[in-house]
Amino acid sequence: MMAMAMASTGPLQVELRGLGTSWRTGRSGPVRCGLGGRGRLGRRWVIGVQSEVVHGKGHVRGGREVVSGRRRAGVRRVVADAGAVKTDESGSLIESKVEGDEKDDVVEYDWEKEWYPMYLVAEMPKSAPLGLTVFDKKLVLFYDGNGEINCFEDRCPHRLAKLSEGQVIDGQLECLYHGWQFNGSGQCTKIPQLAPGAKIPKQACAKTYAVKVSQDIIWVWLADKSTADPSKLPWFEHYEKEGFQHISSIHELPYDYSILLENLMDPAHIPISHDRTDRSAKRENAQALVFEVTERSSRGFAGVWKEISSPTFTNTTRFEAPCCLRNDKLSVDDKGKEVQSSAVFLCRPAGQGKSMLIVRFGSTGFPKAIKSIPSWLIHSTSSSVFEQDMGFLASQNEYLIKTNRPTKDLYLNLKSSDTWVSEFRKWNDKTGHGMPYYFGHETLSLPKNPALTEAAPAGVAAATASTYPAQGSFGQMFARDPTNRYFRHVVHCKSCLSTLNAFQKYQKVAVALGLVAAGVAITLSSVIWRASLVALALMAFAAAFACSRGIAKLTQNFVRPHRK
Repeated sequence: MMAMAMASTGPLQVELRGLGTSWRTGRSGPVRCGLGGRGRLGRRWVIGVQSEVVHGKGHVRGGREVVSGRRRAGVRRVVADAGAVKTDESGSLIESKVEGDEKDDVVEYDWEKEWYPMYLVAEMPKSAPLGLTVFDKKLVLFYDGNGEINCFEDRCPHRLAKLSEGQVIDGQLECLYHGWQFNGSGQCTKIPQLAPGAKIPKQACAKTYAVKVSQDIIWVWLADKSTADPSKLPWFEHYEKEGFQHISSIHELPYDYSILLENLMDPAHIPISHDRTDRSAKRENAQALVFEVTERSSRGFAGVWKEISSPTFTNTTRFEAPCCLRNDKLSVDDKGKEVQSSAVFLCRPAGQGKSMLIVRFGSTGFPKAIKSIPSWLIHSTSSSVFEQDMGFLASQNEYLIKTNRPTKDLYLNLKSSDTWVSEFRKWNDKTGHGMPYYFGHETLSLPKNPALTEAAPAGVAAATASTYPAQGSFGQMFARDPTNRYFRHVVHCKSCLSTLNAFQKYQKVAVALGLVAAGVAITLSSVIWRASLVALALMAFAAAFACSRGIAKLTQNFVRPHRK
């Protein structure tokens, strides 16, 4: 299955980009080798080496006190009740603590000093602002008069109206509450109500964020623009490889981004959850997996894995903070040519219980015929895959919030299927103090404003009254539903949206043509003409039905056969 494309490499010899810290046997304490960026780490991590530790009684990082080996400020450590403690007599479960793993230690991390994937350049509206969210930060993107993409805080400095509800006029972003206009640098250039001769106040400016466009992705740095670090900008070298082709799409999902990442780094669920979705996913192929962790650092982790029936490690997985998950696989085609397949998942936290995913499937071995397949048809298949998981992932998110306990007390992680999930939650233990909220393996930190407060009547009204952020997507046909395929994907995809509009238009034309043909046929006495018009009416109604199926493909969620 393309969703879990991997790359072949021997155990303990994976080279990672941008993971920030290298490790060597027999050495503990801080080992810092820079931020990595586009370079490659020249060393490998050997299992059993102690993680990076900053020793000392207390340090202040990002405005919070961090105490090594003690409870961290703002972080809740939960000890399971005696009846809830899991004992493993089978030896199949992943142990909470392994030799050399100092789980109480933390590393420096500031969630704002990161690049976040916002949108595909190809899907960015040209003449309207686009409102998006990262954790609890509301942002707005737009094209200025120079054709550059800019990012502001989604609030007008005048009276806090959402700038994403505004419009773009001659490259200026206009707030539609009172007509204040802002150029690409955030300076206010027009206030219609300003008295004659008065100057625009210097404070009348929008808060701006650094923006970079790289490999057709829009990235935003959430800390001060002066601190923007280009070396942290993710770079995927295989996209520059000759003959490499890829398919990209955007999906909104109704659960936390950590749940999304968990799901995407879990190869064990594919044969069951996505049985027969494509030819590689078959439930009878479900089996134990073998994992090898090859790298750990403050920037993430990486490793190789294989099915237990496979003689060699053929798949690699790499997680790079805060949003990038990459799965690769090297194989050989029928002609003996090496083929690299890749799945890159860019997962952005879009608020409590919400995430946005930019998914990019690619390969050097795509058949030429793939270009002839309509992109909307490929995207509908991807949507079905996410819908197959959506019900239990959303409920998993709900249960984590309700129980208010770390995953160690709730999950039964198997060595033969859940290694990456365990690694990810343990990484959250070490870095979560630098995030607005998180769920770790042994610790957690809930949001300052619970989701219940966030969704109080004022918040519900604000969300309902707002125009949907994607240009051209606001219609009368569908009630807003964050779980529906239309709102999760189609509104963010120009190809699917234009195809849907075409299907709706052609359906009306076909129905009208069929009715006219049938009506005229009734009035004619000529058998030949009557038969011809009846045949035309039947073909028109068949075309209308085909259009209705296309509309359904773009707007209706997948339903498992046993639920129909």
